[in-house]
Amino acid sequence: MEFTQQETDVIVSKIKKYFTDEMDSDIGGFEAEFLLTFFSKEIGPYFYNKGLADASQLLLEKTEEIGYLIQELEKPVT
Repeated sequence: MEFTQQETDVIVSKIKKYFTDEMDSDIGGFEAEFLLTFFSKEIGPYFYNKGLADASQLLLEKTEEIGYLIQELEKPVT
């Protein structure tokens, strides 16, 4: 997973703020970027796969819904 420089800067800023606010610890930009790289490589695939599974489930539900809507359009046959 790769981010643009602008995205990286924003994420690094958020990581630094989190460490300051929640852990009462200051980390530098290098350390924050290292954490971003680690999480992107090691944890990112879990989020990515979960997103794919959620999208797949939503597509399945919507396809089923469309099937019902099509059935409602059928004309009665006598």
